Amino acid sequence: MIYMAKKIVLAIAFEGYQPVEYATPKQMLEKAGHVVTTASDAIGKATSKYDDKVEVDIRLSDAVPEKYDALYIIGGPGALKHLDNETTHQVLKLWKESGKPYGAICISSRILAHAGVLDRVKATGWNGDGEAPDILQTHGATFVHQGAVRDGNVVTADGPESAEEFGKYILECLK
Repeated sequence: MIYMAKKIVLAIAFEGYQPVEYATPKQMLEKAGHVVTTASDAIGKATSKYDDKVEVDIRLSDAVPEKYDALYIIGGPGALKHLDNETTHQVLKLWKESGKPYGAICISSRILAHAGVLDRVKATGWNGDGEAPDILQTHGATFVHQGAVRDGNVVTADGPESAEEFGKYILECLK
């Protein structure tokens, strides 16, 4: 069997992404031989919530299923401000329609819900404010109290403490 490297997009907020949620799955994916492209709402050096910097390769609007094999949205305090918008929602709808893997970690699961791509999907996400179950269920998902959840080709996780499990589920989806 010939192994084919996949092209994975990790989308981060240009300001305020969560560095553990980004770095852990990125390292796991690259170690497995996959190519990771970093997307955001702007081009340049994105800044994490702790002032880490990472170069953005593409705008999230260019992260389409015709060019890439999977898309995952990273959380952090800037995620809703920078990524919960019509552009991201349209990109996510393309991913759902394509049947290719996608997902989110932490508060970014709410972006998936707002985009309407979690209908009839078991999902999790950050619930520090106690609102995640209602938000996800209002948009058709079944909220699951777990660190990370894989439902078909959709992977969600609740935060940095589940970043490794998130990465493992992503790798499973790419097989």
